[in-house]
Amino acid sequence: MPLTAQTRREQQKAAMRSELIAAAHKLVQEEGYEGLTIRKLAKRVGYAPMSVYSYFADKQDILLALAQDAFETLARRIEENRSDDPLEALKAVMVEYAAFGLGNPNEYRIVFMTEKVRPQTGKTFAEMTEGNPAMKVLVARVEACVATGKLRGDPRAIATMLWAVGHGTISLLITFPFYPFGDPQAFVARMCEFSLASLGAGDVPPLAQAPGC
Repeated sequence: MPLTAQTRREQQKAAMRSELIAAAHKLVQEEGYEGLTIRKLAKRVGYAPMSVYSYFADKQDILLALAQDAFETLARRIEENRSDDPLEALKAVMVEYAAFGLGNPNEYRIVFMTEKVRPQTGKTFAEMTEGNPAMKVLVARVEACVATGKLRGDPRAIATMLWAVGHGTISLLITFPFYPFGDPQAFVARMCEFSLASLGAGDVPPLAQAPGC
């Protein structure tokens, strides 16, 4: 069936956006946060700066797109690490998340440790979360643990708390490399065991009902 003019335009736009995101990843890896500008990104792909603005409103929009792209990559890595044991499958999420962060420390620092003061253009935080494949895999594996009685409570709250622990652990390992954590992956494993043991000790309420919320 022949493509319509509108379909071709949509495909071209999607391809151009993917090209811009790939170029932005390289700029971050090579030049860091300061190197990621609309002008440099446009020059990297041979577009006029105004053309880039038709895809991203500003630098933060680019960072949010990079984060979304990174989560898609992470989700694929997690899906490759499966286990019949729900708890082991859940641990694999933190293992892959740590491997991803520690293997790309400069990009992790810029993409995941730069403040995001608003959601991506045209999207709410709820919509972004729903469209985050890595978070969906994490929640699904938590749900499997709850269903089998290995954990108790609200799956999204448990998943968010595990993400917080994982992110904090990786951030410390990246920003304080001189601290005697020991082997990074071993430390990640210890934090994972500690987190799951703590969460497994009781019934975890939804975030909205947590103390102080």
